[in-house]
Amino acid sequence: MMDDTDFTGRRVLVVGGSSGIGNGIAQAFRDRGAEVHVWGTRANAAGYDPAEGSDLAGLGYTCVDVGSPDAIEAAPAPFPALDVLVLCQGTVVYKRGEFEREGWDKVMAVNLDSLMHCSRKFRPQLAETGGSIIIVSSISGLKANIGNPAYAASKAGAISLTKSLGQAFAADGIRVNGLAPGLVDTKLTKVTTAHPQRLEGAIANIPQRRMGTPADMAGAAIFLASPLASYVTGHTLVVDGGLSL
Repeated sequence: MMDDTDFTGRRVLVVGGSSGIGNGIAQAFRDRGAEVHVWGTRANAAGYDPAEGSDLAGLGYTCVDVGSPDAIEAAPAPFPALDVLVLCQGTVVYKRGEFEREGWDKVMAVNLDSLMHCSRKFRPQLAETGGSIIIVSSISGLKANIGNPAYAASKAGAISLTKSLGQAFAADGIRVNGLAPGLVDTKLTKVTTAHPQRLEGAIANIPQRRMGTPADMAGAAIFLASPLASYVTGHTLVVDGGLSL
């Protein structure tokens, strides 16, 4: 019986795949036979600490500052052909920094603008293979966020862009979908997960009574990139244990 989640011989690029959710997704594709390359922010793969949730074993690596459109444009394509592009880049500025111009511009450049620039760059390669794009947004894009207006707005933009690119790229045979994580234990959520009282309060609001894991997010990404989702286009799958209910 054929396994629809076997990616043997497929080439996958995970932008933001050096740690957290992106790293979990990258390793899940690798575990299913794909050749996987990641883009990250540090000079080389040796700059990542496995203790911080970074497992780069068996993955190709390139340092690319996706906050810069020129850097995206100049970055070498990791493979001669590409089957799956996962856009999992993300940043956040705490302590009300996103209400200031510098914080706002930084978050929007990484979390929203770069999604378009990366999608545009790899559109020709993905058209050749009938590939797919997966945009990782957040349930923050579905509601207000009192302390992080740029993060919430950028994630809402990512959900909207998933719809628009899903419609526009379908003519090329490219499926564009997304996933919106809830609370997942990563570097970006330490402001909550590293404080027992905050964490307890957060988990109390999750019907499944636990945080999500990178592996939970990877399962959704594998589905969206696989033939199982062959008729799913422009959709963002909420993967949050019920938190947004």
